[in-house]
Amino acid sequence: MKLIIVESPAKAKTIKNFLGDDFVVVASKGHIRDLPKKAFGIKIEGKNFYPEYEVSKDHKEIVQHIKKLAKEADVIYIATDEDREGEAIGYHIGQLINKNASYPRIVFHEITKKAILDSLKNPREINANMVNAQQARRLLDRIVGFKLSPLLNQKIQKGLSAGRVQSSALKLIVDREKEIKSFIPIQYFSIDSIFHKNKQKIEAQLIEWEGNKIEKLSLRKKEEAEMMRDWIVKSKFSVKNIETKNKKVSPPPPFMTSTLQQSASNVLGYSPSKTMQIAQRLYEGILSDKGIMGLITYMRTDSLNIAKVAQNEARKLIVEMFGEDFIPKTPRIYTTKQKNAQEAHEAIRPTRLDFTPEIASKYLKSDELKVYTLIYNRFLASQSSDAIFQSQNGFISDEKAVFKASGSKLIFDGFYKIIGNKDKDKLLAPLEIGEELLLDECKVNAHQTEPPPRFSEASLVKTLESLGIGRPSTYAPTISLLANREYIKIEKKQIFARDISFVVIDMLEKHFLEIVDSSFTAKLEEKLDKIADSTLDWQKVLWDFYEPFIHQINDGKANIASLKVVKQTGEFCADCGKELVIRNSKYGEFIGCSGYPKCKYIKQEQKQDEIIQSEEKCEICGKAMVKKKGRYGEFLACSGYPDCKNIKSLAKNNTKKILQNVKCPLDGGNIVQRFSKRGTFFGCDNYPKCNFISKDEPTNEKCQECGSIMAKKETKTKKYLQCIKCKYKKEI
Repeated sequence: MKLIIVESPAKAKTIKNFLGDDFVVVASKGHIRDLPKKAFGIKIEGKNFYPEYEVSKDHKEIVQHIKKLAKEADVIYIATDEDREGEAIGYHIGQLINKNASYPRIVFHEITKKAILDSLKNPREINANMVNAQQARRLLDRIVGFKLSPLLNQKIQKGLSAGRVQSSALKLIVDREKEIKSFIPIQYFSIDSIFHKNKQKIEAQLIEWEGNKIEKLSLRKKEEAEMMRDWIVKSKFSVKNIETKNKKVSPPPPFMTSTLQQSASNVLGYSPSKTMQIAQRLYEGILSDKGIMGLITYMRTDSLNIAKVAQNEARKLIVEMFGEDFIPKTPRIYTTKQKNAQEAHEAIRPTRLDFTPEIASKYLKSDELKVYTLIYNRFLASQSSDAIFQSQNGFISDEKAVFKASGSKLIFDGFYKIIGNKDKDKLLAPLEIGEELLLDECKVNAHQTEPPPRFSEASLVKTLESLGIGRPSTYAPTISLLANREYIKIEKKQIFARDISFVVIDMLEKHFLEIVDSSFTAKLEEKLDKIADSTLDWQKVLWDFYEPFIHQINDGKANIASLKVVKQTGEFCADCGKELVIRNSKYGEFIGCSGYPKCKYIKQEQKQDEIIQSEEKCEICGKAMVKKKGRYGEFLACSGYPDCKNIKSLAKNNTKKILQNVKCPLDGGNIVQRFSKRGTFFGCDNYPKCNFISKDEPTNEKCQECGSIMAKKETKTKKYLQCIKCKYKKEI
């Protein structure tokens, strides 16, 4: 038996379709071991760093299954994605099977039968340099997160986090918000006229006055503009010059990760995370007219390379569809402008050009078809001819003023034949030099400069890419993390920085400038690339960062003044006499002692009209119970608080609220909603014989990956279903 290990169950299912019965394909479901979630997990001795990896609880069963299969296998192939993350996943899989053994590593950019069979003929070893680069990135992020986040919590507010890429991205958003708030508009004027010739209107704009060019901000005074207009309306105008020329427009390159996310956002309105989820499915394998197979090449890439075979197929198809004029004489070669792009990869393209969007519409879901069509047409267009526009400029003048009228038309479609052209022709009336034109209208129009626009998800991805912050796999998760941490909010495709973001960035700029400095972050990315190229030692890169950073952390603990937002109340602490203040926490505002942390008094305040007396008596002290509201809803509390802290849930009578048509995945019992002092949860009605519980509400929908049940999840920005077992996500 031959064993192939991949990351994704969908990928495993697709690959299995291409191979015989002597192959078993199994999925690790991502990283099978990682740094511990609740501990630092890095041992530092001298100048060396030793990660303390562990297998997570939800992967222990998978690891045991892989080990069992490995014992029975004659050959074990590691077939994780060909990037640093995939290389590291493959390394950890091998280490857990047998750390002293070396397993053949196979790679492919597309999940097709030919690609899989070719990879099996050309295995290689795990690339230790790529593993070290990923390991260095993981440890850098852990160092920043575990050392800096607690400082933010201590000095500003609980629930905050910092990260190497996350904080740099947040600074870009905050800086843009500051620019917008401090922006002072400048008013300026333009002079626009309408001439006519044989009932054809000709729109023109003033570009010159008395030999001086009129540019965007030239006219600041309304009186001056009106004086010029008064001259113009009394004058006679004629055509002094005509310029006609052809302009070539080249097609855009095929997609890489960042441009796919930008285009899907602009054209389809999809968030980067949604785009990547759809692209992941298209890559890993979907039912087509030739069975289950990967429909696009690997979607996390910063390369614009195209395989020659695919390039030739594209040229051949374009000729069949439109003719020889629609392909350039030589194939188009694109190179990325991004620093340190992984040129060994390919751009994102369809794996089969005969699987057209028209055919795909019979097999794909609506959102899958839209993304696939975007990728298919973009790739085909990238190998097509230039489009050609004819532009015409007419210059209309008198002795003082020169107006410019412009028109253009598309005279050869080129690549627009494939992706379409939204720009309509703007035809200029036929003009002859020397002919007089009559002035119909002349207006002075007021304008004012606009502040820079807020980032959209698409424009933020573009900026992160241009600055070298992060890599293709990090763009979407970074934006999602900032939203989930409530640093930003996204409304109508615009990203707004929340108030707490300004406090955090101001502190980081003052005391940890490197963490939010885009050039510093980009240089770290370059160092990680050099580790992957074996030109830098990963331990040295870590130490060079860690030594000054940890000094800054220690200095910050001692010397950074508290930035916690507090409001005075005029009341005083019942325990120590110091003033009570209003503080912020991740659960909202509360009133506490200004002497914290020495005094931990918190006032249990409730508006009088919200307190409802109950007929029940406290079973501990006999005083009356009152109804109150807490984080998890209403409850009864003893009126003798704080001497008596007895509380009683009002939800106890509802513990048998049964979810309709939802059965326990362990024993088939009914799923019921229960309540505790920690909030609502869901469990099996056969408790304590069955100990199934879920924080999120289970549904009767089955996971397409492992067959378990899906539960409802919700964040500030989206709702989705998540498998309670393998954590597979599906948008609602």
